[in-house]
Amino acid sequence: MSGSPWGVDAGCTPDCAAHAAPRVPMAESVRRCAALAYAITRGAARGDRLAEPGMLRGQARSVLAALGIRLEAGREPLTVPGGGTGTLIVANHISWLDVVAVLAVEPVTLLAKREIGRWPVIGTLARRVGTRFIDREGLRELPSSIADLASTLRSGRSVLAFPQATTWCSAPGGRFRRATFQAALDAGAPVRPVTIAYEQLGAPSTVAAFLGDEDFVTSLRRVAGASALTVRITPHPPLPLTDRRSLANEARSAVGRAESPLYAAARVSSA
Repeated sequence: MSGSPWGVDAGCTPDCAAHAAPRVPMAESVRRCAALAYAITRGAARGDRLAEPGMLRGQARSVLAALGIRLEAGREPLTVPGGGTGTLIVANHISWLDVVAVLAVEPVTLLAKREIGRWPVIGTLARRVGTRFIDREGLRELPSSIADLASTLRSGRSVLAFPQATTWCSAPGGRFRRATFQAALDAGAPVRPVTIAYEQLGAPSTVAAFLGDEDFVTSLRRVAGASALTVRITPHPPLPLTDRRSLANEARSAVGRAESPLYAAARVSSA
């Protein structure tokens, strides 16, 4: 569906996901999965209170801690203060962990594909925290989806979106689709690009990547077995509001420029 405003490019394949450090012992991997199940159960038990900012941030950090993942983020907020509107936060997309990591920094409203709302447990939690769902293949729904997103931003709520529409193994990934940016223009809302990157022992890692038609359990097993995994959240200066084509290109450029030199070196050496 690359011709659709919400459509996706091919993305990477599951073969791109790999450990960059020795795996943890099996017993530790099993313990992490059990800790994750406990964290999710606690989150589900909180009902609608899960949407409260402090509760949501704590829950996201509990998930990362359960899996032994370290979070690195600066003190600069992801949302842009002032202006009376929320911020459209646009990030590259690597893993299902991306959302967890961003929420652990700053709770915001999520924009996700409609299929996630039907996932067992995860879909229920996503609805409880106020996720906005879109039909990526529904061209007829595009105007109303943009209008709904613009209304959310006007209300003062910030929204996290992944304009790449699918996952890639590293930050630059594929192009940024333009449709999401129209909502920011309509609402007069600031656009904040954010880079998400994963490392193991200081080296770039694709172990967290959730790619292609891989199932969640397979991805979870790989993440639970990863040693010294760090997720880094890097916000960039807000972009000037011009037109959606320029915003999409500038956001992708900002995200790609922030890629660690280690990633670039790794791609060159493996070419």
